Amino acid sequence: MIVLDATVVNVALPAIQDDLGFSQSSLAWVVNAYLIAFGGLLLLSGRLGDLISRRDVFLVGLVVFTTASLLCGFAQSDVMLVAFRFLAGIGGALTAAVVLGMIVTMFPEPSEQAKAIGVYAFVASAGGSVGLLAGGILTQALSWHWIFFINIPIGIATGYFSLKLLERDKGLGFSHGADILGAVLITASLMLGVFTIVEPAAVHGWGDTTTLLCSAGSFLLLIAFLVRESTVANPLVPLRIFKSRNVSGANAVQALTVAGMFGLFFLGVLYLQEVLGYDALQTGIAFLPTTLVMGTLSVRFSEPLIMRFGARNCLIVGLVLIAIGLALFARVPVDGNYWTDVLPSTLLLGSGVGVCFPSLMTLAMSGATRADAGLASGLVNTTAQVGAAIGLAVLATIAATKTDNLLDAGEPRPEALVAGYEVAFWVAAGLVVVALIVAFIVLEPARPQEAGAEGPDGMTEAELESEVGTTL
Repeated sequence: MIVLDATVVNVALPAIQDDLGFSQSSLAWVVNAYLIAFGGLLLLSGRLGDLISRRDVFLVGLVVFTTASLLCGFAQSDVMLVAFRFLAGIGGALTAAVVLGMIVTMFPEPSEQAKAIGVYAFVASAGGSVGLLAGGILTQALSWHWIFFINIPIGIATGYFSLKLLERDKGLGFSHGADILGAVLITASLMLGVFTIVEPAAVHGWGDTTTLLCSAGSFLLLIAFLVRESTVANPLVPLRIFKSRNVSGANAVQALTVAGMFGLFFLGVLYLQEVLGYDALQTGIAFLPTTLVMGTLSVRFSEPLIMRFGARNCLIVGLVLIAIGLALFARVPVDGNYWTDVLPSTLLLGSGVGVCFPSLMTLAMSGATRADAGLASGLVNTTAQVGAAIGLAVLATIAATKTDNLLDAGEPRPEALVAGYEVAFWVAAGLVVVALIVAFIVLEPARPQEAGAEGPDGMTEAELESEVGTTL
């Protein structure tokens, strides 16, 4: 529900604009208000889970998000909707930041933890494509209000089962990290950073004076935060967490990979709609195979693969598949055919994500102690959010610049659009290749079980490879 909310709104933006009278320039704030609050508060929310109680922070965030969704659905003006979207971002951050922390503490046994993380990774990574489909169906069949109302029964059911099934954990207490100044510095830095990416950089470009000033301000606030955390007795974010090669490396890999993957969910959508003429519903259906492959590998095979070959090795294979998929997408023609030009790329990308992201989550949480699990969870979500925002801004700018130059030179619009997407997809593939290099250099080598031994599901290595190959 939280991840889907970041994309489900995109399809409904034209209907929201017509109904509430948004100007073209202010319409982006329906998305940006959510992203700024969500991205800015993830790290703080994760640490609050460690200090107070991850279950309690999760439930508070769920109540805030569900209430904000209800208010968004009833919004009668553009100002009201933007304000309630900001509130939804706060609730989303509180909820999403502690989920991985709860998973690794509830499932300490490696095999069970790998299964749980596989389910989590599927739900999180599939949210983008499901959001496009759900947004198209709800907006066309009912109205834009229902993209928010649909969250209400989901939120109520989640809250009920959380109270019934989740044991209440006890936090460390504020004596272990009640650093108010540090909280203000990191929240301000992240919010200003996300704002810079989604507003002045996206609208005026990276060389604009406002963009440069905001970027410098965000960077200086981050430096001040790091200095504060290295000197204060009870830091909000203990910097020891970054000493783990797996934690630091996995977060760097995630930021680069998510930045590249946004080429699929943003530029791929534009190609289908602007060049091939798909409507919102057709676009959502076109990405369903990606979600199905992703889900099959994440839920069914991620745990035995990680236990057999090690998370690092699985991550590397997944990154290679993603890079190849993005490179293939860079070759789509103006008169492209979905079955021959689009589907192979989406299947490769779905396979790569299905193998890659469960391994990535496992590595990112592997170096965190029980006391820092919420912080590590918030950090994972923060790097994903920042990577997505930067990737979207950079790839969109590259594609638009190339397209505008060709249009000025007299190139037909479809050819100019495809040429812009091509360059951006090559850059996206390059980002994933850089992530692959980081994985090789920084992440600690895996220690897979001996070949031929039985895995956690009773399958030998040969049987496991055969079943994965059959499924693909």
